[in-house]
Amino acid sequence: MKKQLLISFFALLSLVCINAENNRTIRISTDNIDLILQVGENGRLYQTYLGKKLLYERDVRDFPWNVYAASDGSVSKRGWEVYSGSGNEDFFEPALGISHSDGNLSTILYYVTSYNQPVEGGVETVIQLRDDQYPVDVILHYVAYPKENIIKTWSEIKHQERKPIILSTYASTMLYFNNSSYYLTEFSGDWAKEAHMSSQQLQFGKKVIDTKLGSRAAMHAYPFFEVGLDQPVNEHQGTVLMGTLGWTGNFRFTFEVDNVGNLRVIPAINPYASNYELKAGEVFSTPEFIFTLSYNGTGEGSRNFHEWAINYSLKDGQNNRMTLLNNWENTKFNFNEEILVKLMKEAKYLGVDMFLLDDGWFGNKYPRKNDRAGLGDWDVTQDKLPGGISALVKSAEKAGVKFGIWIEPEMVNPKSALFEKHPDWAIKLPNRETYYYRNQLVLDLSNPKVQDYVYNVVAGILEENPGVAFFKWDCNSPITNIYSPYWKEKQGQLYIEHVRGIYNVLKRIKKNYPDVPMMLCSGGGARCDYEALKYFTEFWCSDNTNPVERIYIQWGFSQFFPAKAMCAHVTGWNKPASVKFRTDVASMCKLGFDIGLKELTTGEIAYCQMAVANWKRLQNAIMDGMQYRLVSPYESNHMAINYVSKDRDKAILFAYDIYPRFKEKLMPVKLQGLDSNKQYRVDEINLMPATHSKLKANGKIYSGDFLMKVGLNVFGATNLRSHVIELTAQ
Repeated sequence: MKKQLLISFFALLSLVCINAENNRTIRISTDNIDLILQVGENGRLYQTYLGKKLLYERDVRDFPWNVYAASDGSVSKRGWEVYSGSGNEDFFEPALGISHSDGNLSTILYYVTSYNQPVEGGVETVIQLRDDQYPVDVILHYVAYPKENIIKTWSEIKHQERKPIILSTYASTMLYFNNSSYYLTEFSGDWAKEAHMSSQQLQFGKKVIDTKLGSRAAMHAYPFFEVGLDQPVNEHQGTVLMGTLGWTGNFRFTFEVDNVGNLRVIPAINPYASNYELKAGEVFSTPEFIFTLSYNGTGEGSRNFHEWAINYSLKDGQNNRMTLLNNWENTKFNFNEEILVKLMKEAKYLGVDMFLLDDGWFGNKYPRKNDRAGLGDWDVTQDKLPGGISALVKSAEKAGVKFGIWIEPEMVNPKSALFEKHPDWAIKLPNRETYYYRNQLVLDLSNPKVQDYVYNVVAGILEENPGVAFFKWDCNSPITNIYSPYWKEKQGQLYIEHVRGIYNVLKRIKKNYPDVPMMLCSGGGARCDYEALKYFTEFWCSDNTNPVERIYIQWGFSQFFPAKAMCAHVTGWNKPASVKFRTDVASMCKLGFDIGLKELTTGEIAYCQMAVANWKRLQNAIMDGMQYRLVSPYESNHMAINYVSKDRDKAILFAYDIYPRFKEKLMPVKLQGLDSNKQYRVDEINLMPATHSKLKANGKIYSGDFLMKVGLNVFGATNLRSHVIELTAQ
């Protein structure tokens, strides 16, 4: 047996040498980006360039693989290894850590082969690496989207050792930079304080951003980042790396500046409590890391992401979105069929497309009267809704709107029939006092039986009520009491297999009910990753609908997500802010309402009706157009953003006075993305009834050149005032 292995290894090394000689350089390109990898004379794969696309093919081969060796290069020749294993000559953070079946902790990977293949929208490069001492393979995948200047990358790990191996580190990729300085913008927050931005310079050592929430990626930290190269991150200028990880669970970003000032960026699943046992023949796939390099600031990088998401990632990215009226702020748990029917009629009167029934419609043994009971029992509460969902669907149809419904199928209340029947389906410590987050536990989605149950919640509703047109899918709790009865002594599998279990369910739903849109919600905006958004048409940004706070929240999320993926509702939060201001803030994203008409005056209702009609009329420009963030709330007392349609015939400017200072200097807002040679008529819309625009530019015609170089005077000195301006090419 040993002799056979030796023969195989020698054969492998020969193959390595042959392939390395024949294909020493691998080029992964978009229209503006080159990522160049090269096989060293030692047979290992190195990154030799990542930056602006090179014009000439011959120049691609002029990068020596060890050019960026550290100061000890005279005694230890090394470069930037594309997927560095532990135990080699590199003294910094590796991409891969394996405990082999014999206890050896080292892994050194050699290039075997590579090829390209076409995929939707781009080209996929597949690279095979292999250890020369153990039958371990790593397959690297890179998908380059030329027009969008997006690269998506992930890795696959597999082996043929006689016993299982233990994975302790498993990055999606590694990227390296050689610049004078590095400036990180990260996104952090909490419930009702999502996606707040802060920046710092990266110095020697490691900066780690991670979460340990289990059932979702975000809450305290968010799975995306920006790194300014040579200068701090800027909206309109400078080179910036923008990256995000598609993983609905624990993630980790490692930014390590080494002893000679080079930076390595390592996106990965957080290996916390996740020493993963991998059996022979199984494949461990890491999440997709999606990134762009922009040479004109984060604005350009965001538009890269938006265009890519709409074209290739977001579920139903090309389709329109429905406006809606939600009942939650109106009723909380206190409703019946009669109350809901009245709200459906209000939805129609308002002009929205759909009525959405939120929490509180289910449970009979333990009726859902509050958040302490009922989760897991997805039978309609008979004394509250005797006609069931079918009666509500019919009432919605009669009212002239579609019907959507809220579910939280991954969770269970201990006070439920489901928990009484299947306590082993919940993630729960067997020998310690139980800690309840929001009076609930997380169902163990790593268990196939639980996956079937959760899928059947959705399938059951749709099969019995095919008229249900929308789901709001919530996830209000991270994983607590971390123990899986299903995995028993192999608890290192739990965090990873739980997330994969969620995807298994979502894949089945998408396959069998492809035309049903779903909103991704998680105690606010705690689920906001591009893997989950393959199955959801949009996500809920925050339970905080105060329009002032929403300006900051939506600004943060817009760095990576298009407007049509971001839900924003008009509610009663911050009543000192006018209904107009609240509605105008929500109109920047996918518009919805969670407010009763009884709370509004006749004039406010008329305004909302008009705002809904305008949003629908301009949806293609706002939802699918190019977004330009003009004035940051982080840098002023105002905010402005404009959208431009693909043909540049239509633009919409949203401008907000938040809390201006007394007699502060007000500057014109210079629009972006217009056609310099076109003439645009300026019309202020979304005006309250019986009021007229006071903007001097209203009704006038200006060239795109003028509007972008001189701009419009739209800011004022009044707190919480907004302007929505439509620009139409003449």
